[in-house]
Amino acid sequence: MAKRFPEGFLWGGATAANQIEGAYREGGKGLNIPDVLPGGKVRLKVITEPGFNFEIDNEKYTYPNHEAIDFYHRYKEDIALFAEMGFKAFRMSIAWSRIFPNGDETVPNEEGLAFYDRVFDELHKYGIEPVVTISHYEMPLHLVKEYGGWRDRRVVEFFERYATALFNRYKDKVKYWMTFNEINSGLHMPIMGLGFAIQEERDRYQPTFQAYHHQFVASAKAVIACHKIIPDAKIGCMIVYTPTYAFDCNPENVMYALQEERLFNYFCGDVQVRGAYPAFMKRYFKEHNIQLEMEPGDLELLKEGKVDYVAFSYYMSRTEKKDKKPEDVGEGNILGGIKNPFLKASEWGWEIDPIGLRVSLNQLYDRYQVPLFVVENGLGAYDKVEEDGSIQDDYRIDYLRSHIQEMGEAIEDGVELMGYTSWGCIDLVSASTGEMSKRYGYIYVDKHDDGSGTLERKKKKSFYWYKDVIATNGEKL
Repeated sequence: MAKRFPEGFLWGGATAANQIEGAYREGGKGLNIPDVLPGGKVRLKVITEPGFNFEIDNEKYTYPNHEAIDFYHRYKEDIALFAEMGFKAFRMSIAWSRIFPNGDETVPNEEGLAFYDRVFDELHKYGIEPVVTISHYEMPLHLVKEYGGWRDRRVVEFFERYATALFNRYKDKVKYWMTFNEINSGLHMPIMGLGFAIQEERDRYQPTFQAYHHQFVASAKAVIACHKIIPDAKIGCMIVYTPTYAFDCNPENVMYALQEERLFNYFCGDVQVRGAYPAFMKRYFKEHNIQLEMEPGDLELLKEGKVDYVAFSYYMSRTEKKDKKPEDVGEGNILGGIKNPFLKASEWGWEIDPIGLRVSLNQLYDRYQVPLFVVENGLGAYDKVEEDGSIQDDYRIDYLRSHIQEMGEAIEDGVELMGYTSWGCIDLVSASTGEMSKRYGYIYVDKHDDGSGTLERKKKKSFYWYKDVIATNGEKL
């Protein structure tokens, strides 16, 4: 690949606090949603079906987030490995319940604040910029049980207090922020994104979109506070992006794919980037009898609190047609859609579409004309430790190479791209299935689905490959 990425491009990796930290009851931390989610494929059933009851310590389940990969105690070792790869940026999140254990306190937990001080200091020691997600599927459990998550307007005030505490504490240490991780994911997994379970499908519309309105207001208030407290900082939104293809040129399927893409890909982005609800939602609200409750000044807040950039995760594209049959649906396409006959899939059934990343970058930049940041992308796969201790993950290298090449093409297309932080730069607990065996990292962690393992870190073949990519600024791809 002859094209060169821009100078200052933020190469790095991405994680989330609940998937790496562990120490779930240390340092004054309160419980959050992932702390009560079981490990294994039962997790996806728990978080997508009605009646989630927040059990914990049920003997028939494991709870992998409790220890995760113990980044809380091993962060210096892990950051040194990131530095060896040459990371320019490390995307991470702060656990809300480490700072406000219940979420509704008025005074933050000093032990939690001090932990992230140490992490940021360690990153800066190596010249690595922290890229911080304020809320990454880590709502304090108390806010879920007491208030019903984002359905309650009072949570806006709690989030604003939390975000403001972070800005004041870390104003000299963090330049790049994001408000909510994959904010649009709540349309498919409300317990993770919105903090509540839907009891009946027919009843989901009003509470879902009321909760979204509260999140949008909270995000705008956080953006305004960030700009005031840290004037030179950049704060963005973060969405799951899945370009949506019509199955064929049947106009009905083209229209259906457009409607699905608007709702999932653009609804949340339009509000946070453009500062207003998109016109296409008026009809959607009318047809689903959704009547948003707003306070005076809310719409003005949305306009004032527009984000500086769009961050997004990209794992797969989505193919749609109006009349789907059960045999049309792809096994692992967790965001819906049907099988695309032109694409292969990962071991978890996620369709692999590198060109879809170029499509995504062009679509987003055409729509918003603000800088973009790919903050999640990667291949979840089974990794084998060979007899000599090596991990020969050429399949991961092939996946990442093809996607990074398409990013380069998008830059040539005129897209303004800030950086690339591939997902799970070190093996971590899968958010969707609670598994360790679904590995993404350049660094192998000896931890297994049953909780066993030494937590020893090993460099995979992809570790050295990505190190070379960063060192050459993508020039040799």
